[in-house]
This record gives sequence, structure tokens and C-alpha cells, in this order.
Amino acid sequence: MPENILFAFGLTLMAGLATGIGSILAFFTSRTNTRFLSLALGFSAGVMIYVSMIEIFVKAQDALTGALGDGLGNWITVGGFFGGMVLIAIIDKFIPKQSNPHELKKVEDMNKQNVDQDPALLKMGVFTALAIGIHNFPEGIATFTSALQDPALGVAIAIAIAIHNIPEGIAVSVPVYFATGDKKKAFKLSFLSGLSEPVGAIVAFLFLMPFLNDVMFGVIFAAVAGIMVFISLDELLPAAKKYDEAHMSIYGLIGGMAVMAISLLLFI
Repeated sequence: MPENILFAFGLTLMAGLATGIGSILAFFTSRTNTRFLSLALGFSAGVMIYVSMIEIFVKAQDALTGALGDGLGNWITVGGFFGGMVLIAIIDKFIPKQSNPHELKKVEDMNKQNVDQDPALLKMGVFTALAIGIHNFPEGIATFTSALQDPALGVAIAIAIAIHNIPEGIAVSVPVYFATGDKKKAFKLSFLSGLSEPVGAIVAFLFLMPFLNDVMFGVIFAAVAGIMVFISLDELLPAAKKYDEAHMSIYGLIGGMAVMAISLLLFI
């Protein structure tokens, strides 16, 4: 069990700190590779949707029906699924549009705006990082609990979340750089915003692990499935379409589903 916990925490940390990759891309490339991002975000959405509906939801249903019976177990599974959606929707609702991680930024934006040492802009940039940190918190819980229950499943989820954290790193770095002209500070805040995911893992370990039984596991997994589907439909696919070139997002979506399907057949 200690090894599983360390492995699950390590995966969550890796996924969260992928925001730093986005920040590095913002500073060391001159243009956003829209074809790659569209393909990658579509791929991430395909992985999340397929694994949520085919694997995570079914595991939650099996656990809950086994513990509570078919009737009540199925109702609680569905309730947990939509409850996860409501949770992430509420988080998004209270994040202002200009600070929402769903509002895309491109590397080219850094060259379009003059940097101005403005405390108000700095405040806005810090709030953007905070908003993304709040948004990523439940993703940390999802990655940690999934990896703890099934390490192979956790790897797939961690990779999908890491991919979609890359453009979020750009979204933090661009406004912070606008505010300060300081690349180190922009990278630092981008990096720190990703730490909310391992914090979510720690919260899951401290407050959920002591009560983890079949019912608790089923409810958490059902909510995780709902969170992942909501993120895919509300964030990843719209973002992929905004970056889209020649249907790359759809190719990525299908590819992600296919890779996840083969992985489930071979390894899980």
C-alpha cells in the first residue's frame, strides 16, 4: 500500500506540473503549434471520455451495486456521476471569464502587447494562476484516487490531464508576463498553479482514505467519471476546435479513444 500511495502521488505531481511545460513553450517558441495542440487536446478528451464511460463509471457501478444492491447502487452511481459534473461546473461558474483557464492564450500574444509594470495587471495575473489552481484541484483528487485503485488506469488519466495542462500553463504565463515583464515570475506562478493537483491528492489521502470502503470508493469513482466527462466536453474539445486545423481535434479524439481501448484490452 505505501508503494501504491507514492506511485499515485507521483503521477498526480507529474500531471500537475505539466503547466510548467506550457510556460516554457510560451517563452522559448515564437508561435503556438496549433495543429499539435488541437491533436493533443482532442487525444486527451478521447482518453478521458472513453475511460470515464467504459472503465471508471463501470467500476463505480460494480462497487456500489455490490455493496448496496442493484436498485440503490445504480441510483447512487448516477447521482455521483452528475454530482461530479455539478462540482466542476460550480468551480467554473465562480471563475471570472478573463481568468478562466478555458480562455485560450497563444504564444504570439506575448509579442502583440507592450509589457507595462502595472500593479493592477500583476494582480490580474496572480488571480489567473489562482483560478487555474482552484480549477485543477479536483483533477488531483481524480488522478490520485484512480491511480490508487488501478495504477494502469491512473497512468492513462495522468497523461491525459498532463496534456491538457500544457495550454493552461500558457494561459498563466502570458498575462503574468504582460503584468511584470519578468519571465521567471511568470514561470514560477505557472509552475505553482500546477501544485494544486498534488494538493488535491494530499487532501484525498488525508480525508478520504480513512473512510475508503466499497461505497466511498464507488461514489468517488462515479464523481471522477463525471468530472472527466465535463472537462472533456466543456474545456478540451472546445479548446481543440479553437486551435483546430483540418479536423485534427477529431482525429485526436478518435485516436485517444482507440489507444485507451487497446490499453484496456491489453493491460487493465
